[in-house]
Amino acid sequence: MLVNEVIGTSKNFQTVLSEMRTVAPVECSVLIQGETGTGKEVFAHAIHDFSPRRNKPFIALNCAAVPASLLESELFGHERGAFTGAIGQTTGRFQAANAGTLFLDEIGDLPLELQPKLLRVLQQQQFERLGSTRTIQVDVRLVAATNQNLQRMVEEGRFRADLYYRLSVFPINLPPLRERQEDMPLLARHFVRKCSAKFGKNIDLISDEVMQILTSYHWPGNIRELQNFIERAVIVTTGTVLSPRAADLAVLTQKDVAPSFGTLREAQRAHIIGALRETNWMIGGHGGAAVRLGMPRTTLIGVMHRLGISREAVELREDPQQSVEAPAHYGNSLASSNGIPSGRYMEDYLYEHSTLPFGTTQ
Repeated sequence: MLVNEVIGTSKNFQTVLSEMRTVAPVECSVLIQGETGTGKEVFAHAIHDFSPRRNKPFIALNCAAVPASLLESELFGHERGAFTGAIGQTTGRFQAANAGTLFLDEIGDLPLELQPKLLRVLQQQQFERLGSTRTIQVDVRLVAATNQNLQRMVEEGRFRADLYYRLSVFPINLPPLRERQEDMPLLARHFVRKCSAKFGKNIDLISDEVMQILTSYHWPGNIRELQNFIERAVIVTTGTVLSPRAADLAVLTQKDVAPSFGTLREAQRAHIIGALRETNWMIGGHGGAAVRLGMPRTTLIGVMHRLGISREAVELREDPQQSVEAPAHYGNSLASSNGIPSGRYMEDYLYEHSTLPFGTTQ
């Protein structure tokens, strides 16, 4: 993540840039809020690079990508024998970020039982490794990010109020891409240059027609979705003019996902269902809906759960007379056998019971 990826001239974006430059030199916690794919980690890195800590470590951790049972060890480290499988001493992210900046993404997924320990580090800059009584002193600046409403989570008892106030000393709200349409040409050209260099292409032009489509689309996956779209287009382009696949352009122009619905929630639901249908309801993997939508697999599963999206529910809604039988393999929607409760996403179930490698986003 580089500062030169913080791109935009729109009024909304310039306001955020001004806030970032104001808070970067100040030693306080920052909470970056925004939808998935708006570039929260890019901004966190920019805050670090504009701060006096710029030459010290920048360490990042996605709290949603680490199983809850291992998150304490990942944050604070552990001693040998602290738990089954702990064959040696490890250094946690806080210690690795000493004198620098620690970026905690998806902070809303931090388990309640870990929140007091994080609060203590923020207040006292000290902690103990898992399985140890020795106190370790650190000097770490924390930047956190979330796409959830932490204030509502506090009201619902799902997030500690004292930790929330400690994290949000200086909140920054990143605007979604649909509110930054003036920035589309800059962003699109930036990603074309970046991807062209990556794939050894010489693409230097985006046609007015394609640019109009890019500007008119509402980008529910925000900048990450745009970057993935441009990358696919660069891969298939053979000349110097960006030539996206017709199927990809059709996704951006189909009427059933345009923001003409009564609510943004309905538009987002229709767009996700469209992507799932195109991938035969495969969520993860290189050809899955998560990649097409430009978001981590775990985030897509959470959004599907929130919006009530499953293959069986969608197909039953379209044809209430049909009986949809859950396939045997895990990649599809619902199952009511093998100990998995009816109405629960198979992907969601596997995610909760998997040993997902640290940092995995798809």
